Amino acid sequence: MATHNPDHCLFAVPKKGRLHEKVTDMLKGAGVEYHREPRLDIALCKDLDMTMVFLPASDISKYVGEGNVDIGVTGVDIVEEHGLEVERVMDLGFGKCRLCVQAPVTSQITDIKALAGKRIVTSFPSLTKKFFDPLDAEMGVTTSIRFVSGSVEAACGLGLADAVVDLVETGTTMKAAGLEIVATVLETESVLITNPRTKHKDIVDLLKHRIEGYITSKKFVMVSYNCPPDPAVLEAVTKITPGKRSPTITALTDGGHAISSLVKKKEIVKVMDDLHNAGAQDILVFDLANSRM
Repeated sequence: MATHNPDHCLFAVPKKGRLHEKVTDMLKGAGVEYHREPRLDIALCKDLDMTMVFLPASDISKYVGEGNVDIGVTGVDIVEEHGLEVERVMDLGFGKCRLCVQAPVTSQITDIKALAGKRIVTSFPSLTKKFFDPLDAEMGVTTSIRFVSGSVEAACGLGLADAVVDLVETGTTMKAAGLEIVATVLETESVLITNPRTKHKDIVDLLKHRIEGYITSKKFVMVSYNCPPDPAVLEAVTKITPGKRSPTITALTDGGHAISSLVKKKEIVKVMDDLHNAGAQDILVFDLANSRM
């Protein structure tokens, strides 16, 4: 059984769901190794003085803000809802969605002011109140905000609300419930957060660099190719592959050059076509396992 060392940095990870899978994949790619026993919500890291704690994503910002854990991953929406003091170390680029005001399609509401003073059901009462307070003040009304912990989208169909405030990722659940977006309250994604008073700044910084390196390796590939001994071709191909800073150029014995450069993964097919058309030869593409920039 894993036993927490009180001198260890505590890292809170979502304990289940798609966010859990994304975070564990990220940590594995960043070289954070641990073994979690079945049905245990704690695990010791193998190469860092750090203990992993598996918590509901909705509780992580609270634990970090109150200083119970040092670092964690959760959504911007959760951080803003709890309103506790945390340091936003970095955006992670996954779990992107929107917190939106949604009303029944049959209501044909296009102006958010039409919902001021109405009944709103949500799992985000603080953010919802913050959004509607200026509208209430302008309209001279008071919006009724009711908290529910789940199945928010069903509230309108059950006659419990005139609209809901809930997260929208693909919109499938919203459309199935007969709802449509009236306004966006917040754009959100997964973020790495830390307590500003943590005693483990060194580990937080190390994790940031490791995760940044992993994220870069997932966004980019390395393209390598040869350029014939022609200054015009060299100028053309290096414009196609400028790299993050600059391409690496090595002189060859025949007067040509070997060139390697980072290219965004989503652009690599077109870049290869452009290089070929510009006169590049022996074009190869390599995946990156990790990086440090």
